[in-house]
Amino acid sequence: MKRRNLLKTATFAAGSVLAAPMVGRAQGSRVLKFVPQANLSSMDAVAGTQYVVRNAAMMVWDTLYGVNAKLEPQPQMCEGHEASADLKTWTFKLRPGLKFHDGETVTTRDVLASLNRWMVRDTMGQIIKARLDAPEALDDRSFRFRLNKPFSKMLFALGKNNAPMALIMPERIARTDPFKLISEYVGSGPMKFNTAEWVPGSKAVFDKFADYPVRPEAGEWLAGGKRMYFDRIEWIIPSDAATAGAALQNGEVDWWETPLPDLIPLLKRNRNVAMDIADPFGNIGSLRFNHLQPPFNDVRARRAVLMALSQADYMQAVVGDNPDLWKESASFFTPGATGYTEDGGDILKGKRDIEGARKLLAEAGLLGAKVTLVVAMDVAITKAEGEVTADLLKKIGFDVDFVATDWGTVGARRAKKDPPAQGGWNIFHTWHAGADCINPAPYTALDAGGDKAWFGWPKSDAVQAGIAAWYDAPDAAAEKAALASINKASFDYATYGPTGFFLMYQAWRTNISGIVKAPFPVFWGVQKT
Repeated sequence: MKRRNLLKTATFAAGSVLAAPMVGRAQGSRVLKFVPQANLSSMDAVAGTQYVVRNAAMMVWDTLYGVNAKLEPQPQMCEGHEASADLKTWTFKLRPGLKFHDGETVTTRDVLASLNRWMVRDTMGQIIKARLDAPEALDDRSFRFRLNKPFSKMLFALGKNNAPMALIMPERIARTDPFKLISEYVGSGPMKFNTAEWVPGSKAVFDKFADYPVRPEAGEWLAGGKRMYFDRIEWIIPSDAATAGAALQNGEVDWWETPLPDLIPLLKRNRNVAMDIADPFGNIGSLRFNHLQPPFNDVRARRAVLMALSQADYMQAVVGDNPDLWKESASFFTPGATGYTEDGGDILKGKRDIEGARKLLAEAGLLGAKVTLVVAMDVAITKAEGEVTADLLKKIGFDVDFVATDWGTVGARRAKKDPPAQGGWNIFHTWHAGADCINPAPYTALDAGGDKAWFGWPKSDAVQAGIAAWYDAPDAAAEKAALASINKASFDYATYGPTGFFLMYQAWRTNISGIVKAPFPVFWGVQKT
């Protein structure tokens, strides 16, 4: 597969000007202009799992705990906790002085309502809910969970960085059906969402919340003091990558979350632009199957795709030929992480077997079957992967319906269980942050619990047994054995198609300081001179 050219029709030069009037010169040290990875179509990081939504929501809503750069949960809205020796009783106390953006005090009523909504949607939350005998509000600042079975991962569940996140909302908002988007954005975090200036597809604005009680510790990822040095953060969604690159070079924006690899050499030559790897944990590309609808309700169809799938093709399409930025990985887990395993991953190794895949489809009576491939063309990663997949599916004998759309539409359509002809889907592409794929705890996409699983709704007792064994593992050796079992079962079942491991750059103006490496943009601690 030759390197794609996303810029065939774009003119990109250091002296170019923006065609769109929405981006003006980045003004003043109290305003930050940021180009996110995709359009912000929602603000509900409980009802959905899009990273761009999570990145916005974590500025607006706070969490009880928050992970640091070692993925260790630290108290955030909580002052602390007590856990019984058997880890079946957890008692928490909120910090004093917590307020919502409407001025109301945060109470345990708000917390319990928020956690109840989150537990319905999140994999870890569902485990807590299944083990929960009773949640108790002890007073306005203290509450208790009584479980019928130990749960050692409680603090991580409450402070993890992947969506659905345990975001704390006012009780009235938290009572929203967890399968419907909230329509009111009163938060508990350091920034307020400016609904009046939100123009989906163009702009989103966040204003500093003056009454946010900053923790005294240094900020690190989602832990510690979230000190905001900006009165206003503007998310600018340009029309294309060339526009974003020109805006960064000209100082019209301050920070670009995901600059295209095509533009990296040019950006590196600009002395006013700095860049670095965005996230040391990297990312795992994902070809997501719909297990409910034909043809991928048949495991033979899913395995046929894996037999022919070339991770090198995908990774070169996404990040280019630089071998330092990608690697092939016969695993569902993050390379380099403790417990990384390739057990059962032989189907992704060796020469790609196009003819074998066609033969398997023929045996299943699926040659010529129609596949609706829904691709977000406004996100470089999904656009590149979708184009590779379309070519692959045609080669192994599928009839491809390539639906070119935007990321917001993909986010809405992938939640539909209807047949493709009625607005559903067969395949969509996304990617998973490596920090979410180190073990089953934050790994929403790994779950194979059927109707309660992530989009695609895979159902495998073997995968679920491995995940349960990991949660119940008494030591590191048992955890590692469980991960090997999960990886093998996931490949046997073909839960989804891992398309490879890759790193991405972020880029910013050199007058910006405090930008850190993380699986998400960390806005607290960032300053502009």
